[in-house]
Amino acid sequence: MKMERLLTRSSAQLGKNELVRIKARAMRRGVWFRVLTRAERAQIELTTRVVKRIRSFFLARVLTAIVEKLLDAMESKVMRLMREVGPVLARKLSRTAQKWGNNSAEGWPQDSGFIQYLIIMHLNKP
Repeated sequence: MKMERLLTRSSAQLGKNELVRIKARAMRRGVWFRVLTRAERAQIELTTRVVKRIRSFFLARVLTAIVEKLLDAMESKVMRLMREVGPVLARKLSRTAQKWGNNSAEGWPQDSGFIQYLIIMHLNKP
């Protein structure tokens, strides 16, 4: 699940099942105990045991912050670099290619496949 999808959901849709799935993924990836404090883990645990559907705006806000923290920790290195470094690299290459006369290079900074290629090449650089 993408962080954007989760954060744009209403608090009514962020329920017990969603929290249980996120917890299971976090435990499988080894970030549940490493990233969250004891209080944050307890908040998720209690919510999944007591609440079926989150109606409180305050509780939804607290849980969204915790879930965002987990999702950030579970994000792969390639995806993080694609978001942070990829567009910068693609813009530089696009400008250079446009100066050399390649007019189709204008769309490179928005092409996720090209950005992923650049990041993987960057990671494999000796």
